[in-house]
Amino acid sequence: MPGIHEGSGLCEGRDEGRGGLESLGTYEASVYSQCGEDGVLQRIFEVIGAHNRRFVEFGAWDGQHLSNTANLRLQHGWTGLLMEGSDRADGVLVQQEFVNAENVNRLFAKYAVPPVFDLLSIDIDGNDYWVWKAIEDYTPRVVVMEYNIFFGLHHACTIRYDADHVWDETLYHGASLLALRNLGREKGYSLVHTDSWAPNAFFVLESALPAGYEEPPIEHVTPWNAFDEMPPVEGREWVRL
Repeated sequence: MPGIHEGSGLCEGRDEGRGGLESLGTYEASVYSQCGEDGVLQRIFEVIGAHNRRFVEFGAWDGQHLSNTANLRLQHGWTGLLMEGSDRADGVLVQQEFVNAENVNRLFAKYAVPPVFDLLSIDIDGNDYWVWKAIEDYTPRVVVMEYNIFFGLHHACTIRYDADHVWDETLYHGASLLALRNLGREKGYSLVHTDSWAPNAFFVLESALPAGYEEPPIEHVTPWNAFDEMPPVEGREWVRL
C-alpha cells in the first residue's frame, strides 16, 4: 500500500498562513488511518520537523487497522510503542496493556519511552482526558486524540473517571473538544486541527510551533457544532471542568 508523498495532489492549494499549519483539512489523506489523519500528521511534521521519529499509540488495535501511526512506521521509518487493552494485541508488535491514569507513566517507563518524543495517539473511548492529564515527565510534541462530538463548543465536560472504564457503545465516552483544548493549553499545546469526518483533534506543543503562530478560535477548527445540550447518559453524569 503506498504512502503519502509530496506531489501526490495532497498539497495542492496549500495556505502558508500560520506558518504552514493553516487549512490542514486540505492535507487529509488516509493510508491506514480512519479519516485523513495520515496526511494531516505528515503535513504537521513537514512543518515542525521530527525530533526522534518516536511515537506512542493506545488503543492501537492490531497496530495497523485504523492506526494513526502505521503510515509513519511502515512507510517512513518511525518506531515506537503500541498498546491495546483487548486481545487484539499480539504481545509482539502491540503490547497488551489496559492504560489508565494510574499506570500510564509506569507503562511509559516499562517500555523505555523517551522523555521527549514526536507523537502520542490516544483512542480509548473513555478516560482519554484523564489519561492525558495524568502524563508527567513525558513530552510528546504532537498529540492526536478522539473527542466526543455530541457536545456544544461551550461545554467543557468529560466522563467521570473510572480506572476500569470500557466503552459500552453509548454516548457516554470521552471528553468535549473544549475540555481537551483547555487541558492542552494547561500542558502547553495549541489545538491546530480536527478531522473533517471523524472526531480526532490534533495538538502541537507550543514550543514546536512556527514563530508567530496563533491558535485559531475553536469554532474555526471543528465542523461539529450542532448541539446545545449535553448528551443524555441515562443516570450517569458528566464532569464539568
